[in-house]
Amino acid sequence: MANSINTIFHTKIITLLSLFLLFSPLVANSYNPDYNYAINCGNSENTTASDKRFWVGDSIHNSNIFSFSEPKSTNLSLTTKPTILSNTEIPYTSARVSLSNFTYSFSSINSSPVFIRLHFYPTSYQNFEPSTSNANFSVKINNNLTLLENFNPSLWLLDDEETITKEYCIQINPNEKLDITFIPNNTNQSNVYYAFVNGIEVVSMPSYLYYTNLSDTNYRSKFVGFDNQENQILKDKALETVYRVNVGGSQVPSSADTGMFRNWDNDYPLYLEKQYPQSVSSDFKHVLNYKEGTIPNYTAPENVYLTARSYGMDATDDYNVTWNFEVDSAFTYMVRLHFCEFDWKIKNIGDRVFQIFIAETLAEGNADVIRWSGGNKIPVYKDYAVTMYSDEGSSQIERVNLTIKLQRVPKDMYTIYRDVILNGVEILKISDSSNNNLAGLNPNVTSSQKKGLPGSQQKPKKKSAILKIVVAVVSCLLLALVVVGIVVFVRRSRRRFESPLEMEESSLKTKKEGSSSALPSHLCRYFTIGEIRAATNNFDDVFIIGVGGFGNVYKGYIDGATPVAIKRLKSGSQQGENEFMNEIELLSELRHIHLVSLIGYCNDGAEMILVYDFMQRGTLREYLYDSDNEPLTWKQRLEILLGAARGLHYLHAGAKHNIIHRDVKSTNILIDEKWVAKVSDFGLSKVGPTGMSITHVSTVVKGSIGYLDPEYYLRQRLTLKSDVYSFGVVLLEVLCARPPLIRSVDKKNVSLVVRFQRCYKEGVIIEEMVDPFIKDSITDECLKCYCQMVLSCLRDDGSQRMSMSDVVGALEFALQLEMSEEDSKFGGTQEKEKSEQRIQYPKFASDDGSDMRFTSSSGDYGSNTSKVSTISVTSEYQPLFSTDVFSEVGNPKAR
Repeated sequence: MANSINTIFHTKIITLLSLFLLFSPLVANSYNPDYNYAINCGNSENTTASDKRFWVGDSIHNSNIFSFSEPKSTNLSLTTKPTILSNTEIPYTSARVSLSNFTYSFSSINSSPVFIRLHFYPTSYQNFEPSTSNANFSVKINNNLTLLENFNPSLWLLDDEETITKEYCIQINPNEKLDITFIPNNTNQSNVYYAFVNGIEVVSMPSYLYYTNLSDTNYRSKFVGFDNQENQILKDKALETVYRVNVGGSQVPSSADTGMFRNWDNDYPLYLEKQYPQSVSSDFKHVLNYKEGTIPNYTAPENVYLTARSYGMDATDDYNVTWNFEVDSAFTYMVRLHFCEFDWKIKNIGDRVFQIFIAETLAEGNADVIRWSGGNKIPVYKDYAVTMYSDEGSSQIERVNLTIKLQRVPKDMYTIYRDVILNGVEILKISDSSNNNLAGLNPNVTSSQKKGLPGSQQKPKKKSAILKIVVAVVSCLLLALVVVGIVVFVRRSRRRFESPLEMEESSLKTKKEGSSSALPSHLCRYFTIGEIRAATNNFDDVFIIGVGGFGNVYKGYIDGATPVAIKRLKSGSQQGENEFMNEIELLSELRHIHLVSLIGYCNDGAEMILVYDFMQRGTLREYLYDSDNEPLTWKQRLEILLGAARGLHYLHAGAKHNIIHRDVKSTNILIDEKWVAKVSDFGLSKVGPTGMSITHVSTVVKGSIGYLDPEYYLRQRLTLKSDVYSFGVVLLEVLCARPPLIRSVDKKNVSLVVRFQRCYKEGVIIEEMVDPFIKDSITDECLKCYCQMVLSCLRDDGSQRMSMSDVVGALEFALQLEMSEEDSKFGGTQEKEKSEQRIQYPKFASDDGSDMRFTSSSGDYGSNTSKVSTISVTSEYQPLFSTDVFSEVGNPKAR
């Protein structure tokens, strides 16, 4: 697996090539669907999604594709939009919602089997309670197959996910309509539930992609645990795709599939139990060989087969490579494992032999991919069937763990390389025979929660256990009543002797403590709403100093004289309570000279207010464009950027946890009275990846358009380098004095980043890009250094970007160059020579790729010590920084 390549360099190459293959699949649309229907539910117009796929609005009632029906009743369905639209991707911008049944019918199905995908965005909708509590429904196919029952979409969301997609494979009989019916679970009269759906896909699929071809004598699916038993999936079965994973590689979105719009998740960190340093392997140099008699080229995207996970051939310790998947018990699952030996060392049978365990049972004791496929670079898959049981043997459905483990063969078994390999995993639930059902439990539902769901059942308990629990609960309740009675009696007795003023203060204190019980009041001050109103003259408009999506920012005075900035979140703000709490919890523990300090907060009823140090000079943007302020000099700009970079570096490396700001932009860099830059607005910040093996945080995309890291935007993988990209855009703003996006100009000049990269290649940065106010004050050396830093920050591949530590070093060097130029102007030749002795000028890369050297101060921002690192520079942009240009800066010290 090319283990001789340096691990770090190898990982970067993998990431870069993965991104390339992600959007340029080697076998594009190797299967052409007979039909491909995408319904945008709740929308009256046809739309095209960002991946160029066409979606039909369901209010159009296009009889050539589908029809919509519902019972004639008072509870007709509504077409509506989310109350707060944080997800703008089609089909999640609208929904069909109803308190009664409704059905989508497709009469133009001319081949079978078929993929059905249901898309859900669990949020609040107009005239409906939040879907997290009242959306509970079932979905049936042709009134005889149950896909979902007691389904609550919000319980299926992981981490920061906002949407859920359910995928099924079903068979349609000739001349039979496909009816998809949504049924609210209104059997429980104490609650009113509704059903909703945002999008429906109906896509044809190859006849034997997952179903058994009885005429294929070579196909064999093993039933795990039964040596001689085979498993067949015939037309009477329906399947639910539970997991589909690209092992060892990046996510493959539906647009990069082989024509069937399947999504392939990455395996780490959600499913892989532990990632080892050399466990990721890839080879993009060769085209796969779909040899006659092996699998079709539409089975999986080629970049699934060109990435894999293994031990690493140099590994010395024995361990299991383990993946964990949570599934419903009481069902049988089809487990498809994808393999492809692409390493040049593995050519013959016996070169690499290993063992496979599924659900803790040996499925293959002598797994040999070359023996299965017939040669190197030939994809192959193996199918297994496994029935999952509850931990206690109950026949009722429970959530259990289905494991896949790869293990080296024992040392007494012959193989040249004691290693393992796996390229992809698909796990599909098979419908049960008795009830024609695929429905299971909602995940993460405790026993008490199950009891509250209509139609759910609890496991019977032994009478003795129940009696013990009842006695314990009753005893606790009696004790609690006695304690409460004593407390009430004491408080009433005390209150008889309190003055009205003391009673008011007591009430205020109780309210304050109650509203802030979950907030760190010991680390920052709690303000009453009365104090805030007094500081702002009851939120007088004349005190407004800023306006954003969150609400207004007021200048106020606390304690009679101290100026502060007061940010008041408006009702319905996109920022919301989560971001409010997030900013308090983060800023209350962070103290740094280049971070805006949080003084306190107010959380009183509907009011969510944050109080900060007042920044006298406002935002960085106000000194670049669209204001009457006098423009900053080049030296001032470098000093402000250096301060902001140090603040971000502290977040990335100096705080208790790595923190990703997630909204770095010029309006979030504030300047105090002494021109010291401070990073602000931490409402979107997240704790970054922890541990050497975790490289990113999977999360929905949030931030500001124009500053978003393209890797984060496209793959929802947030890293520390996402902040670096955003800061790179800020660096461009400072150099060019223009916003990231100008929509009023011609298309090729809309994006500041794209225009800069083009001008750099053409050698017209000075003429076309640099702010005229500073053009004459920048030396060629300083501009060259600065531009290379910008280009490194803006690389599409995050692993290729410099770190914030490197950015700090680059800005320090650029500032030294600027100060050296000033010294030479005022001190003459002698002073210039001294300056040149003090500063080690870079030797920029020539055509032959010669080294360049930089000086970077240490992480203690008051220190004069310096470190020097030497690197070679090669890139599409010449010259460019490597990600290792600067020595790692030590941990910054908090103020």
